[in-house]
Amino acid sequence: MISTTPNRNLRSDPWADDADEAGNAPIKRLTRDEAQALVARMPQRISPWWVITAQAVIGVLVALATGLLGTAEGVFWSALYGAAVVVVPGALMARGMTSPLTSVSPGASAVSVMLWSMVKIGVSVAMLMLAPKLVQPLNWPALLATMVLCMQVYWFALLKRGP
Repeated sequence: MISTTPNRNLRSDPWADDADEAGNAPIKRLTRDEAQALVARMPQRISPWWVITAQAVIGVLVALATGLLGTAEGVFWSALYGAAVVVVPGALMARGMTSPLTSVSPGASAVSVMLWSMVKIGVSVAMLMLAPKLVQPLNWPALLATMVLCMQVYWFALLKRGP
């Protein structure tokens, strides 16, 4: 007689501490001291708001420096607007991603990342398209250079976080 049920090695206690079917060792519970040592070795979490604040500070400093050193008209406002093109969409995404609704389930979290990424890209593109109308006279090199410098803050956040 042929059995239609798969041959499974069922145990009476599925939570027993012996090795599993694949031969993996059982999971060992950590003591309080071991858990604290593990947490101390983990990389530091960087708040998205820290990154947004650092981008804003860098953007304002670059705008001030270009305003003081630049001889072209509109350099200060172009650089400041370039910082805003990075900071405003980043702040929108950070606000959306830190919402309690994003941590309801892994699926909601994944959808939230995609949604807020699209919002961030859309707002960035819209701000760049509006730049010639909002900033008069517009200095594209100052705007783009400030954007690049503000975006480099992400690398410094990773360096601050550690290995």
